[in-house]
Amino acid sequence: MIDPAKGRGGFPADAEAIWQAALAAVDPWRLVRESVERQGDIVRIGGRAFDLAAYGRVFVVSFGKAAAAMGEALAEILDERLTSGLVVVPWPVVKGSSRLEYLEASHPIPDVRSVEAARRVLGIATEAGEKDLMFVCISGGGSSVLALPAEGLTLDKKRRLTEDLLRAGATIQELNVVRKHLSGIKGGQLARAADPATTVTLVISDVVANDLGTIASGPTYWDASSYAEARAILECYGLWDSVSALVRARIEDGQRGRVPETLKQGDPVFGRVSTFIVGDNMTALRAAKHEAEKRGFEPIFLSSSDGGEARRTAGGYAAFLAELACSAPQLPRPLCLLAGGELTVTVKGRGRGGRNTEFVLAALVEMEKAGAEGLDWLILSLGTDGIDGPTDAAGAWADVRTVKTARALGLNPAEYLDDNDSYGFFKQTGNLIMTGPTGTNVMDLRVFLLRAA
Repeated sequence: MIDPAKGRGGFPADAEAIWQAALAAVDPWRLVRESVERQGDIVRIGGRAFDLAAYGRVFVVSFGKAAAAMGEALAEILDERLTSGLVVVPWPVVKGSSRLEYLEASHPIPDVRSVEAARRVLGIATEAGEKDLMFVCISGGGSSVLALPAEGLTLDKKRRLTEDLLRAGATIQELNVVRKHLSGIKGGQLARAADPATTVTLVISDVVANDLGTIASGPTYWDASSYAEARAILECYGLWDSVSALVRARIEDGQRGRVPETLKQGDPVFGRVSTFIVGDNMTALRAAKHEAEKRGFEPIFLSSSDGGEARRTAGGYAAFLAELACSAPQLPRPLCLLAGGELTVTVKGRGRGGRNTEFVLAALVEMEKAGAEGLDWLILSLGTDGIDGPTDAAGAWADVRTVKTARALGLNPAEYLDDNDSYGFFKQTGNLIMTGPTGTNVMDLRVFLLRAA
């Protein structure tokens, strides 16, 4: 395992420095402090100015994996003008400002604490009046830590449906379309509760293309999806007939107009809402590129929007890397290829692993098949939140030496891949990346290092 506190020689040390630089760049405290400027009573964000003197009370609500640092940074900026704040986190954190109250809720599957947190946040929004200002800090994991089932639904039904969709390999976009239509806070409903107060939303994006309607299921943003789409997703994954009768009834009533849709573009509520993205996957990739250049690599961006099945995507990347072996001797300096996004895994085996470890294992299998002689390579993939699926690893890495290690241990990578046991494989080879929860989330980071052998 790579210990973040210790370096290793050669490519592993280079790869570690690159991903650490990427994570440092998306530190939530840093992102908020660099994006929000205060001079006297004037707060400037992204070219917009907000005069604190024009508001009676100023509230902060922050929720998601980056909630603690985002909330604390904003509390420090607002200082004496902050009336009160609520921070909802998915794991225990060290509390800072005495003016921020902390609640802990569950991720990735919501629990009763998530429901209570959602009610508390809605309460603050409802309390805010026309002369008040509410800052909302949103980051990945917000959909789970704030979960308020729509009227007539139970938390248990939503939990089971979320678990079924995750296991079936649904994307975060698909998952959130369904969740928004079964919720009392998502899909712009938090913004509606805060109206007529002024709402300023700061977002750290954990979705492809920075879709504001998908991040934490868009509680302060309009929703382009529909009940019909939610039903189509459940049918696509073969879940419609097996879901709770209450869920089916809710979606069918929505299709018939018996219950209201989520808030749509043009709703007057959003005339009092301003939204700013303060960090995303490209923020991390740019920092990784800079660090790679410092270390003598030729950095190349491949994508910040990887999607689809992890092993299929890995096969495409591995084929591309193997082709580069032909030109490896002519490379003027080593290459560092960078990519990001978020993949999915359809679980069929009984092993443990996440999308990042599965990606690296699938790529290792393909690189071993291709041979790629004449090329020294390293492939790394990690979740920037430090959590890869239901494991304690952030991800994994593999290089040409990993193949030899596996052979010496008598491990068959393809068999472990078939059993979805990427975690078990890399635990034995010593290639897991262990960071613990990082307190941020901008999807995943992939690093490919190449040079002539």
